[in-house]
Amino acid sequence: MKILVTGAAGMVGRNLLADPRSRRHLILAPSRNELDLTDSIACDAYLVRERPDLVVHLAAVVGGLQAHIDTPATFLADNLAIGLNLLTAARRSQTPGLINVGSSCMYPRDRQGALREDQLLTGPLEPTNEGYALAKLAAWKLTQAFGREAPGRLWRTLIPPNLYGPYDRYDPARSHLLAAAIAKIDRALSVDAQEVEIWGDGMARREFMFAGDLADFIWRFHDRLEDLPETLNVGVGEDATVNDYYRTVAAVMGYRGAFSHDLGRPVGMRRKLLDVTGQTRLGWRPVTHLVEGVSAAVAALRSIS
Repeated sequence: MKILVTGAAGMVGRNLLADPRSRRHLILAPSRNELDLTDSIACDAYLVRERPDLVVHLAAVVGGLQAHIDTPATFLADNLAIGLNLLTAARRSQTPGLINVGSSCMYPRDRQGALREDQLLTGPLEPTNEGYALAKLAAWKLTQAFGREAPGRLWRTLIPPNLYGPYDRYDPARSHLLAAAIAKIDRALSVDAQEVEIWGDGMARREFMFAGDLADFIWRFHDRLEDLPETLNVGVGEDATVNDYYRTVAAVMGYRGAFSHDLGRPVGMRRKLLDVTGQTRLGWRPVTHLVEGVSAAVAALRSIS
């Protein structure tokens, strides 16, 4: 099978290509210089020339909470362009299979329980990452609409929770919670600091899944897209507080210092947990325990430090 992977240099893309199952296929993994997804003409030309059997769409402009607050237009405009150009080009080239990877930030901010797929577009979004969420929602609706146009066209959207693991970003401006915790504690250990700062009160709850587990799901079902619904949550189905994640990272890395809380910092949604009933029916669940995954992420970071 010829498979185009956009965003192959990102965390999920690199985990996807590192999986031995990738060797069974002809993988197209163009860099940004080889294929600029914000250029509609370039996208059309590439897809028409290569005509992949499957597109796995992972590419996005991503960043941490502060980056979303500082430059919301970038996250909205660039991600809208990426989604529209790639999906339209795939439609024109009659790509039969497509996996669009969304984000749990697509869900409304005010839901109390686990987030179900039928709750998309039923309430206001979290303001701190609204631009990114709107772009992801647009790509989801395009995937759904284009997929329904042609008999046999199997286009699906997967919605994972927050992800972590090897190849994560540790730049403070771009990292998410677990990567930020690892980076902060790594710096504290390097200078023998006795305190690490946590944004907010640490009581917000988040769900994190190991990026390699999402890669496993994609490989498990890449040639069985007919078994998947149009939209599917893929996650752990359990969450923990921000404080819990910091404590886990500290235990893995051997940090014994204290934590402080900056209550003036933004924290985003108070809770963001996916309902994974659909994936459970499919007989799949992630296998990487948090401690195991954090250990792998720490080892990967230290190998390049």
